[in-house]
Amino acid sequence: MTEFTVWAPEAARVRLRLPGAADHEMRAGPDGWWRVEVPGTGPGTDYAFLLDDDERPLPDPRSAWQPAGVHGPSRLYDHAAYRWTDQGWTGRQLPGSVLYELHVGTFTPEGTFDAAIGRLDHLVDLGVDMIELLPVNAFNGEHNWGYDGVCWYAPHQPYGGPDGLKRLVDAAHAKGLGVILDVVYNHFGPSGAYAPMFAPYLSEQSNPWGRTVNLDGPHSDGVRRYIIDSVLMWLRDYHVDGLRLDAVHAMPDSRATHFLEEVAVEVESLSTHLGRPLSLIAESDLNDPKLINPREAGGYGLHAQWNDDAHHALHGLLTGERQGYYGDFGSLECLADVLTGAFFHAGTWSSFRNRSHGRPVDRQRTPGHRFVAYLQNHDQIGNRATGDRISATLSPALLRVGATLLMTGPFTPMLFMGEEWAASTPWQFFTSHPEPELATAVATGRRQEFAAHGWPPGDVPDPQDPQTFVRSRLDWAELDKPEHREMYDFHRRLIALRRSRPDLSDPRLHAVDVRHGDQFLLMRRGECLVVANLAGKPQRINLPGVVRSVLLATGTGVTVMRDGIELPAETAAIVAL
Repeated sequence: MTEFTVWAPEAARVRLRLPGAADHEMRAGPDGWWRVEVPGTGPGTDYAFLLDDDERPLPDPRSAWQPAGVHGPSRLYDHAAYRWTDQGWTGRQLPGSVLYELHVGTFTPEGTFDAAIGRLDHLVDLGVDMIELLPVNAFNGEHNWGYDGVCWYAPHQPYGGPDGLKRLVDAAHAKGLGVILDVVYNHFGPSGAYAPMFAPYLSEQSNPWGRTVNLDGPHSDGVRRYIIDSVLMWLRDYHVDGLRLDAVHAMPDSRATHFLEEVAVEVESLSTHLGRPLSLIAESDLNDPKLINPREAGGYGLHAQWNDDAHHALHGLLTGERQGYYGDFGSLECLADVLTGAFFHAGTWSSFRNRSHGRPVDRQRTPGHRFVAYLQNHDQIGNRATGDRISATLSPALLRVGATLLMTGPFTPMLFMGEEWAASTPWQFFTSHPEPELATAVATGRRQEFAAHGWPPGDVPDPQDPQTFVRSRLDWAELDKPEHREMYDFHRRLIALRRSRPDLSDPRLHAVDVRHGDQFLLMRRGECLVVANLAGKPQRINLPGVVRSVLLATGTGVTVMRDGIELPAETAAIVAL
């Protein structure tokens, strides 16, 4: 016997529909929850709900399994039935880790959780500590970035469904890899979002992707509980080690206890119970350290946040691009500010926003590992008109310089899948909306968006074209080509050096000393010194000490002298003093 429940506080009538049986009337409780017990049901039973007198069957907003897609019935799933083998897993803390962001659908040709398992040895050899999966909860269609999800409790069936995700997490843990899951709670996708029909999950406000979630209006207690229970489910029932919370700046909340703090409190409680670290990483464009400041200091107590300023500083410097939000970035002074203070816009003027932006980070008290930094990620590649990676613009030499600055900084570094071998495949924006009207609207909107930035419409790939998706798959055969294998081997040696030298992962922002001159930069990291020549010609650079050894160089021809070093064009070196 199973008790079916659903939260529908404003419904006058709710019925349960099971295959081949008469509908079951459900009983309403004072808390807005409707319930009914049905003998002979259990895991594997398909079911749907009917609201008021509408005869349309709707999936469960808390469905754990949508085997027929987001428009089909829900199926009962027993989390306790899966036989885990990771009983010895004690977790992986975020401080000191190297992250690797991947999209399940394009990481392998098969695009499934099980296929991703076959590539875990590659990541172990590379030396990363945790993989970060782009959203995997159910969305309409076969393939999608994942940010159009509508079932916030159910893994996408074409990827392998609930058991498939558990097999991937289990296998990752067996190889010593933690798993972070990207989750989207700031909006529902445009197709298959039935939850708002059951309750006021949405407010009247909007963000760039649709109506915002109701975190502070009437019935918002139930909405907050809906999200928090989803958060706890991924961490508890799927054994994931952390969550990346998408675009938290698009989740307005005027209540005294902010929703993010409430999430942090409950995750801390679960972490204490499970006896392993659980990490919460926010994506926010506010440049507000309050998100990651401890609750004891008046913050929300999240463990980290993505740092776009670090990306913009590196990207602008290496590529010379200054359009759009890169306008204020790209100088050596900017990169120095970021490496020592995390944010560039820290209460300073932002020309892109035409206002002041951000707030300073307390360099003495805030460790750098609370900022996730990257040279590339899914947004910074995929939201370019053609989805071109930075490797399509930079020389291999400058790519290695950029990787060196990323991996030796005070932040938590993250790679995007294929970055480690300078993959030539683009990462483009792709969708597979079955509804013709929605498909047309998405494609048209994409072309108009980039036309405003000067891109000819014909240069913008059609998101609905299956080839846009196919082009975005990694080509693993590239690893057999010398130029790609050399780049991979360099990343592997760089990550290994970072792990072997405590100075290179030291998160103390106030201990980072950066100096720069004419197209060169020095970054002091304890007894290590990172020297980068960004010029297109060799340079002799004076050093603040005597070099004992060269730990790693991005190219050949580095010459050490008594009081300096000579670096070939577009070369960096890590030396011990």
